Amino acid sequence: MRTPNAVVALVGRPNVGKSTLFNRLIGKRTAIVEDLPGTTRDRIYGESEWNGVAFVVIDTGGLESPTEMARARPLQTVEALASDSALFVTEIQNQARVAVEEADAVILVVDGREGVTAADLDIAEVLRQTLKPIFVAVNKTESQRSRLDAVEFWNLGLGEPYPISAYHGDGVGDLLDEVVKALPPSPPDDSEDDTTTAIAIVGRPNVGKSSLLNALLGMERSIVSDIPGTTRDPIDTRLVYEGQSILLIDTAGIRRRGKIEQGIEQYSVLRSMRSIDRADVALLLIDAVDGVTAQDAHVAGYVLERMKGVVVVVNKWDAVEKDTNTMHEYTKTVRNQLKFLDYVPVIYISAKTGQRIHQVLPTALVVAQARKHRLGTSELNQLIRSAYESVSPPSKGGRPLRIYYATQAEAEPPTFILFVNDPDLVHFSYERYLENRIREHHPFTGTPIRLVFRKRGEQGRE
Repeated sequence: MRTPNAVVALVGRPNVGKSTLFNRLIGKRTAIVEDLPGTTRDRIYGESEWNGVAFVVIDTGGLESPTEMARARPLQTVEALASDSALFVTEIQNQARVAVEEADAVILVVDGREGVTAADLDIAEVLRQTLKPIFVAVNKTESQRSRLDAVEFWNLGLGEPYPISAYHGDGVGDLLDEVVKALPPSPPDDSEDDTTTAIAIVGRPNVGKSSLLNALLGMERSIVSDIPGTTRDPIDTRLVYEGQSILLIDTAGIRRRGKIEQGIEQYSVLRSMRSIDRADVALLLIDAVDGVTAQDAHVAGYVLERMKGVVVVVNKWDAVEKDTNTMHEYTKTVRNQLKFLDYVPVIYISAKTGQRIHQVLPTALVVAQARKHRLGTSELNQLIRSAYESVSPPSKGGRPLRIYYATQAEAEPPTFILFVNDPDLVHFSYERYLENRIREHHPFTGTPIRLVFRKRGEQGRE
């Protein structure tokens, strides 16, 4: 796909199908789709192409007034209100307005089944003031009658309404034919290797992930709130740092499986897992005040399962009373409670004050580079032979383990294949010993390494 230099924003009141249209345009399920007003809170970015014109699509939270939302929702308990998007009305509207400011063209999505509403008229009035190309997509017009009724939306004063079905794809092509005519031309296709480093910001809810993203970017890029779970959808942002292209991925807070609510939060966690899959390095945020929790260890386990590089980032360090030994003791505690991540760097920051924020990206890039490191076959075999001669492996049933040959099969993550007489003779403790000896030679800072034991003569790759 060509590199997009045009932006199209999807706006409209809640629950009209913006996220469904977004997923249709980018060709994959990225935005959460559910029949609840206010599901999409932040700006979600994706890339699309139509008729040779590449563009970025922004999905936004619904534009609706607080009184309109209050009228549409029944009275709820205090607990229910804590997770209700009504608490984020101002932030949602601000995010949508920023998206419109960024856009070269705007698609106003309306509900063809409901007809023109007062909220649609209010939004149309706001959009007319932008002086940008506006296209009215009348969604949910699957029937012949609803397509004919779409003419009612001429009343918005924004030009011709386009009847579509975002779910089925009907009419979307006709809409895009007109949208791309209003966009600036795409630059020439560039097919060189992508050297972008993808960095995911992960952690349990309310540890400051969005605050860190905003601090790294120096701008309000996603909604920041003290209510856990504010970020439901992954947020992607590209930047260039000292000549290095970086993709920052902000994710929803991850809880233990038993704590994940069905519905939106569950979908959100699944997308966070996919975000980790897309990343080279994960910034694992820990709340300095709370310390390392079981949930933190669980999130770290998710990252480790996917063999991603890790930097432990202890946030809110400004809120901790300190003396000259505090950081050293805190690091010991982190190492003790995350024993399986003893090879990762630990840095202490405050996203709120900006303390040591400058260390975050350089540290992540060091880890990303370590994931690409390759050991030569000769030096690897010399290293394994020395380790084997220094500490003999335990035998099983009187049969000793013999290691014949080793090679690094892959990088990202570094994967080593060791050919042995019988893989069943490899004890976990000896595998850990060999890993430690490899790290003594080259630390592979922040990145897990994989040891695969294969019977000599077996072919294939792990």
